[in-house]
Amino acid sequence: MGMVKQTIIGIIGAGDAPVEERNIAQEVGKEIARNGCTLLCGAMGGIMEASCQGAKSHGGTTIGILPGTSKTDCNPYIDYPIVTGMGHGRNIIVASSSDAIIAIGGSFGTLSEIAFALRLKIPIIGINTWDVSSDIKKAETPQQAVFMAIELIGSNT
Repeated sequence: MGMVKQTIIGIIGAGDAPVEERNIAQEVGKEIARNGCTLLCGAMGGIMEASCQGAKSHGGTTIGILPGTSKTDCNPYIDYPIVTGMGHGRNIIVASSSDAIIAIGGSFGTLSEIAFALRLKIPIIGINTWDVSSDIKKAETPQQAVFMAIELIGSNT
């Protein structure tokens, strides 16, 4: 009897995101936990921290892919800190370890993760993020974004 693989939804966005985007991220995190999925992110502040806080508030599990070399550098809502020592190079790990990605706002780091996900054919849902490809599905609400992510993962397997 094999283990059931956990569905992993990646959350990407700026470490210094505005409060409106952090509020959206927190709701996305809650919705991921409500749906029994695991949240994966870049482990730092802003969108990453807000989404993890939301997930933890609903009993969810969080994985953080750290840019640096210390487990203690992550936000306080990370269950499993993964240390890479790769700086921005960690972005390929964030993208490729996710079954689907929800991008919220974001700057160039987010753009690089979107590019990796597009290249790897990993479904991406965007809320007010980079509009660089028709493959980025647009969501209006956190609930819609998570629903779309789960639907796209289902059609990908």
